Amino acid sequence: MPTPFKGYEVEARLRPSAEAYRFDLDQALAAVVALEAHAPADAYTAQILGTERIGNGVVVGPSGLVLTMAYLITEAEEVFLTRNDGRRVPAHVLGLDARSGLGLVQALEPLDLPVLTIGHSRGLEDGAPVVVAGAGGRAHAMAGKILARIPFSGYWEYKLDEALITAPAHPHWSGAALIGPKGDLVGLGSLSLEGRDAQGEARPINMFVPAELLPPILDDLARGKTPHPPRPWLGVFAQELENHVVIVGVSPKGPAARAELRAGDLILEVDGHAVSDLAEFYDRLWDLGEAGVTVPLKVLREGDAFELEVRSMDRNALLKKRRLN
Repeated sequence: MPTPFKGYEVEARLRPSAEAYRFDLDQALAAVVALEAHAPADAYTAQILGTERIGNGVVVGPSGLVLTMAYLITEAEEVFLTRNDGRRVPAHVLGLDARSGLGLVQALEPLDLPVLTIGHSRGLEDGAPVVVAGAGGRAHAMAGKILARIPFSGYWEYKLDEALITAPAHPHWSGAALIGPKGDLVGLGSLSLEGRDAQGEARPINMFVPAELLPPILDDLARGKTPHPPRPWLGVFAQELENHVVIVGVSPKGPAARAELRAGDLILEVDGHAVSDLAEFYDRLWDLGEAGVTVPLKVLREGDAFELEVRSMDRNALLKKRRLN
């Protein structure tokens, strides 16, 4: 019977050797499980994220608490976890955090797996050795290194003050464990990006969410509570282009769509403050208050600049509510 991690094997030359680490490599890898989530066809996120999502999760609690990326389980009605030996266990979504991008699920049957201790990435310098682990054991693990710790702004109104960049790129990075030299969890796999090597050639790299963002919100997520007040959300997809913030799309039914913002519009100012990159845009937007606040914008469209006000909202208001049974 095929497993959800089949086809995501790491090249043999890149796999970690147990002798290279002071911790029990196989025990650490056993804490990583495959995660399958199913969202209904009418879910708000179905068009962007799909209805069938496959990634990874990391066991972080002895009762079957599993950490994963929020985008894998947003609006999910069914979740299944698969151990490295192929045993499949149902789970349900506990909580999601839009700020960090992290999510928690609870296994509904005993996983009987080791727990990966939540560590801290701040002590890792550029070049520090790490193991990037997807579900499936050593064949799905990669010996890598930290390339950099950088601010990251995503096109979907998402920003991390610090993100971990690693190489080589893992073939199944989503929700993968970033295991530090002590054998603890120092990050969770979020994205595949394109970097440049010393010769200027393009190469894939991975972005990880630092693990230290979890402990302050863990209790709230485990209880299904939102750990932060909702930030104002406009529902724009934006990119940086020549020191400008340009809208490349809008979310259906979102505030930007209702205000008739459209692809190609340049956002020049937020509340009278000029913005030239995504980080400035998000900071000015979120500084206005909580979701629901009115956002004054100055926009350039086809050579004409104009001002408008957009009533923001909580992005979670458009999501299907999770069933608790």
